[in-house]
Amino acid sequence: KQWYQRRVAITAGEYKSYLSKSQKSTMVASKKTKKAMESINSRLALVMKSGKFLIGYRSTIKSIRQGKAKLIIIANNTPALRKSEIEYYCMLAKVGVHHYSGSNIDLGTACGKYFRVGALCITDPGDSDIIRTMPSE
Repeated sequence: KQWYQRRVAITAGEYKSYLSKSQKSTMVASKKTKKAMESINSRLALVMKSGKFLIGYRSTIKSIRQGKAKLIIIANNTPALRKSEIEYYCMLAKVGVHHYSGSNIDLGTACGKYFRVGALCITDPGDSDIIRTMPSE
């Protein structure tokens, strides 16, 4: 028999138990990432209100070179060469780097902007505790 001619009888209960087993591990992981995402987004919103920041790759590099940067946040779809260059500068300047789990569109939205943000430099956190908490993650 051909593979497409075979049929398997499965009850609704078996299918539900199969789904719950296969999705259980991904469900736990997605809850954790969602929780972490919410925490960084709320901290980022507080920085946008009360702190000082620079948006963009070029201004981020400039602030790292000047020694003003405290924390760098990079979107996950930033090109690899740019990402590695920012990481290298941060390593030399001993600045924390956080890899944002969303795309540059998500990072822009988290900043409250209507455009894409690939790299973000925080020079003064203001009332937020983002610098104490983010590099450890």
